[in-house]
Amino acid sequence: METDQTFDFFNELDDLEQVENFLVKSQRKQKRPLRNPKKVPSADQSFLQEQDDTASHFKFTYKAARFEEWWLLDSLGDFYEHKWIADVLSRVKGGKEASVYLCQPGPEVKSPLIAAKVYRPRSLRNLKNDGMYRAGRADLDNEGRQILNHGMEHAMDKKTEYGKELLHQSWIAYEFTSLQRLYKAGADVPRPYTMAKNAILMEFIGDVDGCAPALSEISLERQEAKTLFNRILKNIDICLGQNLVHGDLSAYNILYWEGAICLIDFPQVVAPQVNRNAFAIFERDVTRVCEYFSKQGVRSNASKIAGELWTAHGQCVTEEVDVRFLDADNPEDKAYWKAHHK
Repeated sequence: METDQTFDFFNELDDLEQVENFLVKSQRKQKRPLRNPKKVPSADQSFLQEQDDTASHFKFTYKAARFEEWWLLDSLGDFYEHKWIADVLSRVKGGKEASVYLCQPGPEVKSPLIAAKVYRPRSLRNLKNDGMYRAGRADLDNEGRQILNHGMEHAMDKKTEYGKELLHQSWIAYEFTSLQRLYKAGADVPRPYTMAKNAILMEFIGDVDGCAPALSEISLERQEAKTLFNRILKNIDICLGQNLVHGDLSAYNILYWEGAICLIDFPQVVAPQVNRNAFAIFERDVTRVCEYFSKQGVRSNASKIAGELWTAHGQCVTEEVDVRFLDADNPEDKAYWKAHHK
């Protein structure tokens, strides 16, 4: 299914059984009413409703389709209750994995605008190749802590429905904790604020008219291109210093705003010391960056840069990739296998 079709499908879920299942699930989570509730005087009822800041009374400016509205309420309700956000203004970016919404911050955030990255329902996400990135990574719960419960680990290994939900949460937690580490280390990434079960709240890169464009949409003057290329290499170096490889870096997930760059999308980060595919994935990241900048007039040797950065952090260069992590339906993976197994 093409990306545009996926968005249309997401918006048309009103008419599908999945909506009913989702609503039933949401209703089950609601607290049961008291058997003998105290009667509130009618004069006080309207006042209490105006003061109610629970998720059930979260009304936002963005006009969403019914299913999307429910999904936003379920995903962002905790942010609203804890006064991280006050309103959802618009959807500024859609994607296969998640959508980004421009939000008005609440009292707890000292920023003019804030971004909420909301992951799509797990049934709409394709993570069949996530094993290549997860190899060696500890699985994390929805608070960013390592999962040590044997029952939960077994469910993830068996890919039960519960296990898939845990893996979904771990995917999100890795993005948030990676942003925390990189932001603290001085990398050019959005400032992360908080995380919920299905969303991340972070600094918004852009203005009220929309988010910053991806670098892939920008043509640069040669001198600026060289400056930004060196800055991106610096960020890649910072990532390695934090024992992280982006895993899917390209001009499509580097934002450009007011002459500066900002790296985004970190759920698939790779642990270089324990993932046997790490160098091949890292070299692919560097190659994609170099390919973009070569079109902007910056000449470079991607393999040499990747090797020098990698070994500077004490890593051994190896291009061995476990066949279990290759996708037979992916032309790039098929080409890699043929090139290395003649």
